[in-house]
Amino acid sequence: MVQLSLPKNSKLSKGKDWPAISSGKRMKTFKIYRYDPADGQGPRWDSYQIDLDECGPMVLDALFKIKNEIDPTLSFRRSCREGVCGSCAMNIGGRNTLACTKGIDEVGGGNTITISPLPHMPVVRDLVPDLSQFYAQYASIEPWLHTSEAEPEKEFKQSPEDREKLNGLYECILCASCSTSCPSYWWNGDRYLGPAALLQAYRWLVDSRDEDTSKRLDDLEDPFKLYRCHTIMNCANVCPKGLNPAKAIAEVKKMMVERA
Repeated sequence: MVQLSLPKNSKLSKGKDWPAISSGKRMKTFKIYRYDPADGQGPRWDSYQIDLDECGPMVLDALFKIKNEIDPTLSFRRSCREGVCGSCAMNIGGRNTLACTKGIDEVGGGNTITISPLPHMPVVRDLVPDLSQFYAQYASIEPWLHTSEAEPEKEFKQSPEDREKLNGLYECILCASCSTSCPSYWWNGDRYLGPAALLQAYRWLVDSRDEDTSKRLDDLEDPFKLYRCHTIMNCANVCPKGLNPAKAIAEVKKMMVERA
């Protein structure tokens, strides 16, 4: 299971076992990380019992049921419910993933499913992490087209072969599952850009329409920004879109060597 950071100077408080609102043959316990910085108490683990015959098939369905019918104070992010927006990324059963696309029956661990926020990130409340630094690092790679050409009337043209180079890169939904599963990012997150930002950096480096390759590489030439990747492969193992950030990072390193 990946490591979860506790808020500074805090200890785990005693959690609450919420009574089941119904009983059935398919009962499941959800052990959920709870933390409200406004209540002056430490974080805790609360347990909820759900009858799966009265609940949708996804983990997000269970969270909705808990919030709507048992504990309205439970906080989590969600939006599209289709694995497109990345809002509901969290750690489920020890693995970073999307709650909307993770089936309850897919989570191992017996009769209890443990759910916590993305690891090693500041927690705003309950399952909601503070992603300010993550988004700032994404913005730092300037994820837009750099070109001196006048903007065309319709579009910047690209050959099918060049367009194919973007496959496996543009699909990233910035859910942060990969970066928050990376031990190098845990320990060096203030300086190492992490798998998600570097995957996006490579997406623009290989875009045939972009004219700023040299400057982009210069911006990444740093002992920490790029080279803290140790190819642990957690990023590729947890990506809900099946992408491989580690491979993209390796390609960026290769571009660095080839231009030297």
